[in-house]
Amino acid sequence: MTDADLARFADIEAIKRLKAQYCRYIDTKQWDRLAGLFAPGTVFEGFGSAPTGSDERAFVTGISTRMKDAVSVHHVHNPEITFFGPDRARGIWAMMDLVELGPDMPLKEFPGARGYCGYGHYEEEYIRADGIWRFSFLRLTRLRLDPMAADHPPIRHDLLAHSPDWLDG
Repeated sequence: MTDADLARFADIEAIKRLKAQYCRYIDTKQWDRLAGLFAPGTVFEGFGSAPTGSDERAFVTGISTRMKDAVSVHHVHNPEITFFGPDRARGIWAMMDLVELGPDMPLKEFPGARGYCGYGHYEEEYIRADGIWRFSFLRLTRLRLDPMAADHPPIRHDLLAHSPDWLDG
């Protein structure tokens, strides 16, 4: 294995970590950290929290507002990552998300429902600047979206909370 191969594997791992942070920061409502994952001018498509064509500021504002009282669980799997130069890459991730919005947040996808469980793919572009990989484009595509009935059991708030700084040492 060459040094170039090892460097490419390190890049893939850095992009996988970026995506893991994206999911965790949304689910744990770490909006400032989430904002730091995007390159300036990142474009978003297919998200319920921000209109297609939104930039990173509009996306973070939209998702932090919509998810303020929500419980969400984002899982991503099976990344396919391709490089288009030393500092540009694209990826596709299989995804599943469960979103239960708060009582005062209407669900535009399913009026009258409490939330949904969705399945699909993320299509993304990444750039590396100053040695750090960041998102430069995100598209969410859906294969299926199932509503969560209004009489679904209520959100529990007595569960052990996350530790935002767990990895900081």
